Amino acid sequence: MLSVRQDLLNNVVVLRERHLRRLLRDYICYYHEDRCHLALEKGCPVRRPASRRPDPQAKIIAMPRIGGLHHRYEWRSAA
Repeated sequence: MLSVRQDLLNNVVVLRERHLRRLLRDYICYYHEDRCHLALEKGCPVRRPASRRPDPQAKIIAMPRIGGLHHRYEWRSAA
């Protein structure tokens, strides 16, 4: 799987087998739930609806994935 090498393994120093297994498990979740796929019209295999800006003061927040190597972005209303 070329994506694993490009998205993960070329950017991380793996410390031991247990660390590699955790990274791979986190990457698989990221790949299916958060990563955009061109073949799916920039969607994810696990479909989630596109969110609209809830109000004019809403801000985009970054949620780190795979230890901060990748991120998922969502709208948050100003509180």
